[in-house]
Amino acid sequence: MTAVSADWIRALPKVDLHCHLIGTVRATTFAELARREKIELPDEPERIFADINSLPPDPALYRNTVIPVPQGRSADEPEVSYSLFQASRWVTEVLKDADDLTRIVYEAFEAAHHKSNTHHLELFFDDVPEHLASLGYLGSVEAYAEGIRLAERDFGMTGRMIKGIDRSKTGDEALAQVRQVVDNPHEYVAGIGLDNLETAGPPERFADAYRLAGEAGLGRTAHSSEHSPSAQNTITCLDLLGCDRIDHGYYVLEDPEVIARVRDEEVVFTVGSTTSRRSWRPWRRASIRAMLDEGLSIIPCSDDPGMFPTTLSNEYTILNEQIGASQAQMSAMALRAVDACWLPDSEKAALRTEVAAALVTLDVRDGI
Repeated sequence: MTAVSADWIRALPKVDLHCHLIGTVRATTFAELARREKIELPDEPERIFADINSLPPDPALYRNTVIPVPQGRSADEPEVSYSLFQASRWVTEVLKDADDLTRIVYEAFEAAHHKSNTHHLELFFDDVPEHLASLGYLGSVEAYAEGIRLAERDFGMTGRMIKGIDRSKTGDEALAQVRQVVDNPHEYVAGIGLDNLETAGPPERFADAYRLAGEAGLGRTAHSSEHSPSAQNTITCLDLLGCDRIDHGYYVLEDPEVIARVRDEEVVFTVGSTTSRRSWRPWRRASIRAMLDEGLSIIPCSDDPGMFPTTLSNEYTILNEQIGASQAQMSAMALRAVDACWLPDSEKAALRTEVAAALVTLDVRDGI
């Protein structure tokens, strides 16, 4: 495998389909808003972000997996760790109005554009927190949408939002969330995605919610085979929930029959080499290497880039330098991400033409 230049990776036209809005917030923005709201924190916001390190669940769950899961701590773990969920709660707490929501969306697109040459970004958003309840669902969505519109104007990007479905909630609660999305359609809300710790809620709990989303023509995805060491959840997400793509999916490697099926069906997996569980990063990268070797349809994502921290360009660099993805494979991933996005057909076709043309320009520049 030949190393690809940093310039080529930066110039690669990218699409990010798995990115959580709260996880994009900059440490500097968090610090500014925390000071404004006079929120008491255990440390400076920049220090909290630097020390985010979610501790893994019971290691006994992860013995004898196909790709060995580290059982101990890694050398780069901080003495005091803050979980990704705790940091996200603090960030949510400092958001006070629609302007703040617009700002963090705009800054997410701005960072993706400048740091990774991202052409299209799809952001997960959560329930409206109680202290912003006066905005209502549509008020908050419109605030997010305004951030996308400003980014489209300033950076020539496209974007959509994904309603996150918290799998720690009940099936009835999830159904109510999806009904709210369906009953209040918005051009920038393109689909739903099951998130939170996979061990907190099995996918079959959300069958009714996903059926309603499918009937309404919404895109469907789910975090799967990420925390539960089994390939079965991914099959459930495909067959029962009707998912169009799968977020993560590393434990499909536990079952050769599932590997063969998802390869044959060209199921798209959004994969991230960087996670707040620092001790699991080598396992993540070894798993992605195995998925690539098995011929699975993977595309890199940034996930929570502000808090890890990472960028989509960094994820492509890791794919090349540590996992062994070739230049041709990364170009194919860029196009695959376009095909898997949830833009309307006409906009998707325009984006594909744009990305394909940029890839040709890159090849000509590099004499390929």
